[in-house]
Amino acid sequence: MKKTFSDKFNQPMIEVFPGEYHINNQKNIVLTTLLGSCVAVCMLDRYNQVAGINHIMISKSANTEKMLLNQDSRYGIHAMELLINGMLKKGAHRGSLRAKIFGGGKVLNLNDNGVGYANIDFAVSYLQNENIPILARDTGGEEGRKIYFFPNDFSVYLRRIEMKSYLQKTKEQEKEYVSKYKEKDTTDNLTIFD
Repeated sequence: MKKTFSDKFNQPMIEVFPGEYHINNQKNIVLTTLLGSCVAVCMLDRYNQVAGINHIMISKSANTEKMLLNQDSRYGIHAMELLINGMLKKGAHRGSLRAKIFGGGKVLNLNDNGVGYANIDFAVSYLQNENIPILARDTGGEEGRKIYFFPNDFSVYLRRIEMKSYLQKTKEQEKEYVSKYKEKDTTDNLTIFD
C-alpha cells in the first residue's frame, strides 16, 4: 500500500497492490489500483460512510460452478472476508453494502488464458452468494485498467491501458503475487466467519 497526495485530484490518495486491501471512513480520499488480470472490488456503505477496496487474484482458472469451493479461490475468499469484515468493524452494516467490480483483463499471456475471467467469475459469484448488490462493473477484454475510487459519492474513474509496455509493471506485480502464493504451503487453513 502506498499513501501519497494527488495533485490531480487535490486529495490524499491510497494505492493498493495485488493481494492488498484498504478500508476508510474518510470522505475526501482517493483509493486507487492498477489492474491487469486481477480484479478490484470497490465497496461502500453510503449510510455509514465506510468504503473499501481490494485487489484480488486467484492463481488459475477455476470451475465456475464450484468457484467458491475451489482450492485456488481461497486467496480471493480471504481478500473478500478481510474487506467485508474490516468494513463492518469500522461501522458498516452488511445490508447496506454495495459493490462495483473492475479488471480481469487478458494481459498476462500465461499458458492459462482464463486467469482474468476466473477472477471476474470469482468476484461476481462471491458477491452474489453474499447478497451484496453489484451496481456497476467494467471487466474482461484485453486491456489493463487504472481505477480511482472516490468514496464520497461512490464514483469510480477508469482509465484503460492499451499499451503493452505500460502494463509491464502490472504483469510483474501479478506474476510475483501468483508465484508467492504457489510457493506457500497449501495445507494452510482458512476460517470463514458468517
